[in-house]
This record gives sequence, C-alpha cells and structure tokens, in this order.
Amino acid sequence: MNNGNTFGTNFSVTTFGESHGTALGCIIDGCPAGVKISREMIQAALNRRRPGASVDGKLNPNVTARKEADEVEILSGVFNGVSEGTSIALEVRNTSQHSSDYDNLKNTFRPGHADFTYDVKYKGDRDYRGGGRSSGRETLARVAAGAVAQAILSERGIKITAYTVKAAGICAEKRDFSQIEKNAMRAPDSEAAEKMTSRIEELRSQGESAGGIIECVIEGCPVGLGEPVFDKFDAELAKAMLSIGAVKGFEIGDGFAAADSFGSVNNDAMHVENGKPVFNSNHCGGVLGGLTNGNQIVFRVAVKPVPSIFKPQKTVCRTSDFSDDGTASYENTELQIKGRHDICLCPRIVPVVEAMAALVTVDFLLR
Repeated sequence: MNNGNTFGTNFSVTTFGESHGTALGCIIDGCPAGVKISREMIQAALNRRRPGASVDGKLNPNVTARKEADEVEILSGVFNGVSEGTSIALEVRNTSQHSSDYDNLKNTFRPGHADFTYDVKYKGDRDYRGGGRSSGRETLARVAAGAVAQAILSERGIKITAYTVKAAGICAEKRDFSQIEKNAMRAPDSEAAEKMTSRIEELRSQGESAGGIIECVIEGCPVGLGEPVFDKFDAELAKAMLSIGAVKGFEIGDGFAAADSFGSVNNDAMHVENGKPVFNSNHCGGVLGGLTNGNQIVFRVAVKPVPSIFKPQKTVCRTSDFSDDGTASYENTELQIKGRHDICLCPRIVPVVEAMAALVTVDFLLR
C-alpha cells in the first residue's frame, strides 16, 4: 500500500515527521555507491531553506521568526565521505516548537490550510500543531534528499537554478543569477527584489501575506530523459512541483502563453551546427514528447499567499467526534491565528523547487 510518503522510482525518497514532532527526515533508496556526500553539503542546502534565515545579517521580512538550526545527522548509508550504495537515512531534530500557539486549532480549521481535509480524512486523529504533516516544515526532508541528488547531478555536469521572478505583484525584469543569493527574495534582479521586500514589509504591518512565481532552469541534461507516455519528464516535474504544499500552478516553456501563440511561432525550428542538431528557440522549455531535447529546461510554479494571516477570519469548528458513518457536527466561528508565520514563501520555496527538480532529474538518469 502506498500512502503517498515516497517519491521516485529508481532514486526514491520517503519523508517522515511533523512540524512539532520530535524530528523530521528522509530515507533515500537507489543512490549509487561512490558519490561524495558530506554532512556539511547537506547542511548548506538546509541553511537556505530554514526558518529565521537572514540575508547579509539582516532580518528577512518575508519569513517566520521561528528559529531552527535544522542540524542534519546522517544515520546510515555514508562511510568515509562517500555513499555505500545502501539506503541513506537523514534526520533533523525539532528544537523550537511553540506548540501552545496551536491549542485553539484542535477542532477549528484555518482557512487556506489543510486542517479541514486532514481532519475528515483521518477522523480527527491528526497532529494539529503547526499543521503536523501538512506543514511546510516537511520540505526540509526534500531539501536534504535533493542535496544528495544534486551531488550525483553535479558529477554529470547538470546544474539546477531556481529564483523568484514575481512576488507581491512585482516582477523581476532581469535574469542575473549572480544576484539570487544577495537579496532577501532570491530574485535575479536586485532592484526588483528591493521593491518586493518593501511591499512585503507593508503587507506584514497590515497582517497580510503575498504569493509569487518561481522560475527554474535545469542546464546540462542529455537528450532523451523521460518516458513517452505517462512518465513524461515534464509530467513528473509537474507532479513534483504540485506536491509542494503552497504551489498551485505549473507551466513549462511558454506555458499558458502558448495558448495565444501560433504554430509558426511556437514551434522550435532546428539547424545543424558543428554536425549536431541545434534548436533556434526554446518555446517548449526543453521537453518534446515528454523527453528532454538537450536545451535548457525552463519551468515556473505559482506560489499562493501564505494562508496564516494576522486578521480575523470566518471558519468552522467541529463540535462532536466522528460517528461510525464518518460524519460530525460543526458550528460557525471566527479565528484569529497566533504564532510565527512567513509572509511570502517564495525565498524559502526556491531551494525546495531546486530539490524536487533534482529528484526528478536524477531518477530519470538512473532509470
């Protein structure tokens, strides 16, 4: 029975843990022997995603004030700095839970969160602290696994770079990758990043939140990764990205803009250069017929506004236990969310997008 905790076929990752539980982590199966892996390498990836992170020593106004070291421990599968070819287990202990902030959410459902759907599916037996398993904190396990995947990809000359191209209604006009890690938004446009950050600071003061768009580029993929029908490369990318809790949309290449284009424009013409086929453009985003075509793979994901806002919201509360037929009683209520929450998730989701893209790519490489 597959309960949806495992991703991947030849390189598979199973994640475990809850936001306010003892620990979170993952078990990786299928990593070849001999890959250079260190705790420091995985920690560096986790440091980009962790809560309370700052840029150049300054508080990042986008993110939660929750402080977690997110110190990873390698429990198995790595010896003398290289993978053994056996399962790799990684664990991160929780150290800064304020679980009492969620006492009022045991039977009351936060708008925009998975509280209601989890409550019904599991008949009230859910960890409501910080969202439990549905929390964005689960993504640290994905980032840890992604660091291992990227170690394999780097040996093959494959590089993955994600960045914020839109947040709080403000778009990046440039694509300067050298700027991504130099601003709070992880945007490739420092001027746009300043405007995004300023707008998000305003929203924080109003008790509001914001969404945005993340773009990702995969460079160096060989031709032919993917399978022709159901396991298309872009189909698996879409599944990977939409499995990230805050992601509500996916497009590759021209995406939805292709609907307003014409075949003569949208088709990527080809020519021979130094004896090899070369594409004149990349409207398809590097994937044709579900298979990589050797171009850069370019895709975007839409990130919804953080649902935990500091404004009163209308919702419902469950007032009874579930009966044998799976029903319960409810009443109307108003909810004021407490705790420490992100304002815009884009900067922290950037490393998650990179990690999931790495998991998809390495899985196809090993098929």
